[in-house]
Amino acid sequence: MSYVTYKVIHYLGIFLLVVALGAALGRRVTSEGPDPLRRRFVALHGVGLFLVLLGGFGLLARTGVSHGALFPGWVWAKLAIWVVLGGTVMLARRRAGWAMPLLLVVPALAALAGVLAFLKPF
Repeated sequence: MSYVTYKVIHYLGIFLLVVALGAALGRRVTSEGPDPLRRRFVALHGVGLFLVLLGGFGLLARTGVSHGALFPGWVWAKLAIWVVLGGTVMLARRRAGWAMPLLLVVPALAALAGVLAFLKPF
């Protein structure tokens, strides 16, 4: 696949991940008892994470990062951010009071990941 295709997949995954997280966290804050829509948002969150990783690793391959070499530091930092975003739904489920602060943290982490990809500081 081409560089542009991987970039579109990566961006689609980012948008899907952030929207699904916002919806899932918002449903957690406002609903009382079980919420059938929340499960769908959590599933979309997982699909978004998969697309982010698929597109991201495809972009790395297209930009010439070799398979056997260690990844640059900015790639490890982005992976750490996506691991945190992956656990956000579970964290909000276990700690109901954290859902609203996480609604502020999620876009900040996504923006930080974008800055790391753009600047490649380390």
